[in-house]
Amino acid sequence: MIRRTLAVAALAIPALAFAQAALPTKEPAKKASPAREAPAAKVNGVAIPAARMEALMNQQRSRGAPDNEAVRAQVREELINREVIMQEAVKAGIPKSAAVQGQIDLARQEIILSAYIRDWVGRHPVSEAEIQKEYDRVKAQQGDREYRARHILVENEDQAKALIAELQKGGKFEELAAKNSKDPGSKDRGGDLDWHAPGDFDKNFSDAMVKLEKGKFTDTPVKTRFGYHIIQLDDVRAGRFPSLAEVKPRIQQQLTQVRIEEMVRGLRARAKVE
Repeated sequence: MIRRTLAVAALAIPALAFAQAALPTKEPAKKASPAREAPAAKVNGVAIPAARMEALMNQQRSRGAPDNEAVRAQVREELINREVIMQEAVKAGIPKSAAVQGQIDLARQEIILSAYIRDWVGRHPVSEAEIQKEYDRVKAQQGDREYRARHILVENEDQAKALIAELQKGGKFEELAAKNSKDPGSKDRGGDLDWHAPGDFDKNFSDAMVKLEKGKFTDTPVKTRFGYHIIQLDDVRAGRFPSLAEVKPRIQQQLTQVRIEEMVRGLRARAKVE
């Protein structure tokens, strides 16, 4: 029942891979090469371009592999193996099949799209000021305190009122939650929701929660889009909000994703789609 906003997600979870892939990356400096670079190898007279070797080396470097003679030798062997198989595949007519042509077309499109988005993001970067603004906004939304609450979620107001009456007569909150709550994530823990900032919850829920004294429960049902809640506040503590340095990459990735989505919407708005 916890509501995660876009901004909160930017601080709490890894950003979408699409945005991460789109972020500009620093490429290793390349040595000057002669006008016509020697091929990485030749297989049955067919040259394997040196550029293909460098592309595969870039992949290995991005995965943490060192750039040394041993790794280059392994990459060269891999390229030779690929070329040997490729030549046999061509002889068998595999590249001409409709299924393979469709996959090639899709892969080509994905490569071009990724390259375009990286270029576009490089020309429209998220600024330091935008990152700071988003950080400040979420920090203000989260507040400086965390709350440990428990709740009982039911379908209608009458059910909630009946449970409040039982609590007022001395019923145990944990037992009533385990028996009646419709929230599968907390009912087996007596309704316990663990520690959270108010911004993690539906606004109606959090507004009611922060007004409670420790050990008290709401004497009227709290309505959210999930149903009706009885909330009990167990404890309050000072919240620890991560520093900007800790969450900056995630915020940048999330804002980049938002910017890409806005760009796509703009293109769609100008496109004639039939």
